[in-house]
Amino acid sequence: MEGLFLFDGGIMKKNFKMPGSGSETPIRVAIYVRVSTVYQIDKDSLPMMKQDLTSYCKYILNTDDFVIFEDAGYSGKNTDRPAYQKMMSQIRQGLFTHLLVWKIDRISRNLLDFANMYAELKDLGVTFVSKNEQFDTSTAIGEAMLKIILVFAELERNMTSERVTATMINRASNGVWNGGRIPYGYSYDKPTQVFSIDPEENKVYNFLVETYEDTQSIVHTSRRLNEAGYRSRNGNMWSPVAVWTILRNPWYKGVYRYNYYKIPGRKAIKDESEWVIVENHHPASIDPDRFDRIQATLDKNARYRNTPGRKTAQKNVHVFSGLVWCAECGSAFTASPGKLHVSGYRPSKYGCPNVRKTKTCHAKYTSDVVLGEFLLNYILNILNAQKQFAYIHSTDDLQKCLLHGSTFSNVDHIDPDGLASLLNMLEKCSGSDPVLLKRPRSKPKMDPELKRMMADQKKQQRALDRLNDLYLYSDDSISEREYLVRKQQITDRLQEINEAIGMMSQEPWMRTMNDEEFIRQASSFILTQKLADKQYIYYENLAESLDPEILKNFFVSILDSIILRDGRPETVVFRNGLSHTFTYKDS
Repeated sequence: MEGLFLFDGGIMKKNFKMPGSGSETPIRVAIYVRVSTVYQIDKDSLPMMKQDLTSYCKYILNTDDFVIFEDAGYSGKNTDRPAYQKMMSQIRQGLFTHLLVWKIDRISRNLLDFANMYAELKDLGVTFVSKNEQFDTSTAIGEAMLKIILVFAELERNMTSERVTATMINRASNGVWNGGRIPYGYSYDKPTQVFSIDPEENKVYNFLVETYEDTQSIVHTSRRLNEAGYRSRNGNMWSPVAVWTILRNPWYKGVYRYNYYKIPGRKAIKDESEWVIVENHHPASIDPDRFDRIQATLDKNARYRNTPGRKTAQKNVHVFSGLVWCAECGSAFTASPGKLHVSGYRPSKYGCPNVRKTKTCHAKYTSDVVLGEFLLNYILNILNAQKQFAYIHSTDDLQKCLLHGSTFSNVDHIDPDGLASLLNMLEKCSGSDPVLLKRPRSKPKMDPELKRMMADQKKQQRALDRLNDLYLYSDDSISEREYLVRKQQITDRLQEINEAIGMMSQEPWMRTMNDEEFIRQASSFILTQKLADKQYIYYENLAESLDPEILKNFFVSILDSIILRDGRPETVVFRNGLSHTFTYKDS
């Protein structure tokens, strides 16, 4: 890169020449600072870093043209940080020549996230500078050293996490309570470490069990609990997921189960060999035979993958069936099950019937992963373009936004008419209304309880991020025992909140819904949350966590047809009339 010199271990640049340009561009620096804990903020880490970095701009980079982006109280484990996202958006618009940070871990503690960010910076011709580590990333050795540092940082975190996990599992195996939320219907004596049945809550538990046996519906059971005036321990209304969680929990038959979920708050379950099971750990509230009969009923009613407790995935749901057409002969593609992946995910494959039947067509096959990755991220880019519309002034700006991400690296351009139509739609559409979705006749009010739980979710997640940073990285770290207990308390609460959010509903809505309809609505809510504030989505990861019917309904609600050529989208037609045709670089 032209104009780059090493000066006393630092980087000095008088001018910056943008790749592909014939003129030098004045240096403009994006300074990014982040601290993740209240402890760090209180110690004036932020003011110190900002002062040091601004001085570096003035005296090493020789520029006063800089903007500070500040995330206080956010973890570096992912990129879901407001100032970071704002900064990257402006970098993509060509507003900066440099990105300056105090240390690498201030911008990212995740190797994959950093690698993706750094690759994007290179594509944009932006120089990355870590002030305290003094990496010259314009050289091969500097770039290699940077990546090596990140690898070892991630290794250290993983090893620490493994030690903590081993300690917790050993405690659980010996019957020791690892802390967290006491199951409903029980009380816990801390000095003696003994659990006992709470008489008042046990009455509600018995009512819940009897009602479910009578109705065989978690929705109707939650409704009857609320109609009877019963409330949860926190004074909240009973939700179907709360009912399901209690009915499924072997705790009520006297069993302590630990290390069950892969991630607290998620439905992915670990292999049974990894579970910690302690029989007769505490007094039982239900006879084991009766508990097993309830499990059989729940299993019978679990018809959707996203239904809590489903043991087998729904078979042969082809997400893009009926949407895919052949550009060569005009036939509708047929779908069939594809190869089973190591993860257990089985995508569908799509092919033109004339290739096999009449041999008059030579269209290539494609799959859910190819189509889903392309379409989902294209939809995501449209939504992000709507959010950033204030910075889009032409169809060229819009195209750059729509083709963001590695999925579109081989797309040369989008047809001008389609771009112009979308630009016109975005100009007329308000920022809060999804441009690709039909607007509801009236916007329903959010359930106050749902609103409260979503706020609590953010609060608990931030608390967990701060706790991890305090233990792993603070100079005045807390003890391992205190860390383990506090972490378990937070993750248990997060698990409860995350499961409840996906199933929350207003009472008038619930009165007219059966269990299946309720689950569908809840899953749609989950999908909406997964699309919010994202820069890229890996389709297979999403597909593994959602009911395929939900994904199918989502795409059908937005897309009219997908025309394929050479196994990839040539034209995508949306239900709102928008049509985009793609020309590829190797066409």
